[in-house]
Amino acid sequence: MADRISGLARIDPDQFAISLCTVDGQRHGVGDADFPFSVEEVSETVSHCMAWEEHGVDVTHRHIGREPTGRGSGEFALDRRSGPRHPVIDSGALLSCALIRPELPLADRFEQVALTWQRLAGGRRVGVDESGRLSARQRADREVVLGRVSRESGALPPGTDLSQALDLYFRCCAVELDARTLAVVAAALANGGVCPLTDDRVFGRETVRHCLSLMSSCGMDDFSGEFAFTIGLPAKSGVSGALMVVVPGLMGVCVWSPRLDELGNSVRGIEFCRQLVKRFEVRPPVSVVRGARRKDPRKRPDQSAAESVVALCWAASQGDLDEVRRLASVAGTDLSTGDYDGRTPLHLAAAEGHVEVTGYLLAHGANPAATDRWGGTALTDARRGGHTRVAELLDPHTPVDR
Repeated sequence: MADRISGLARIDPDQFAISLCTVDGQRHGVGDADFPFSVEEVSETVSHCMAWEEHGVDVTHRHIGREPTGRGSGEFALDRRSGPRHPVIDSGALLSCALIRPELPLADRFEQVALTWQRLAGGRRVGVDESGRLSARQRADREVVLGRVSRESGALPPGTDLSQALDLYFRCCAVELDARTLAVVAAALANGGVCPLTDDRVFGRETVRHCLSLMSSCGMDDFSGEFAFTIGLPAKSGVSGALMVVVPGLMGVCVWSPRLDELGNSVRGIEFCRQLVKRFEVRPPVSVVRGARRKDPRKRPDQSAAESVVALCWAASQGDLDEVRRLASVAGTDLSTGDYDGRTPLHLAAAEGHVEVTGYLLAHGANPAATDRWGGTALTDARRGGHTRVAELLDPHTPVDR
């Protein structure tokens, strides 16, 4: 669609913005985060959520499928029931718009759409790129054909005014906001349909779950499979250079950069996502990768270290050598850090008489001279407990206790 929207060609392709909004309302933006742009195909996420909320999943999917196509957004692909394959392809998005308050006049229908975007954005009014809407509508031959094929195949809801549905579709694509605002919209989806800035429930949890599933499987058009494999987060792209990414339960992300690749996705947006999953534990479920070196942004900077100390001390006290090895392999773990009493993993292993764990800790840099709050070393604990073999291991390394 980009080549048919005159305004997009005038935007500097090197503009770049990244904005984040967490599910508890923390926000951060860099670059051109306040520069307005039209959301284009990103609008399809909100449109089909509105259709689901109004008609339910079963009725909506009598008209629109939910299978990936492996094709570009402008192509028409029928499912086995002769409907568009899914809602985030142009033909499916057109049918979503046809289902939004069809009994109302066009202006009132779009007012409902704009109000929904406003609620998702925390009350901030959204604009409309009228010049972009008009230029796209004037060159809408493909969309007209998609609509007519949908009607001929029986996918279009009975009584649908195709001209109005097309107009509503182009108005939805022309919704205009900036990266900071789209990040809040994404955060509302990450938060199960509740805007994190206002606590306003805009969509039901089931609706959002379905939306994120389709974003994961279809949101990047014919790049969706590769995106799901390498990045693994629900996302939706638009030809304006917008990329909306959802990290469920954590945050929403908007990357805006108009320079597109050959598939119509933001080049910098894709690269940002690659770096995001490389450096942080955001791909669900994060727990399947043990000993990962990526940071977990859900934790405070000191939380991971504190939890590692507690876990390591517990494993050492239980003589769980495998768990001690795993925890010791985590980058940044200090084997000589003590708990609130200053008792290190070596203290705990010695106190319980665990020979193998004691030997492992000594071999990997644990400090045998470390003292607890009472001035005792690990050797002190071993001798007090009568653990002769442990004491023999510690004695050569603890000159202060001889």
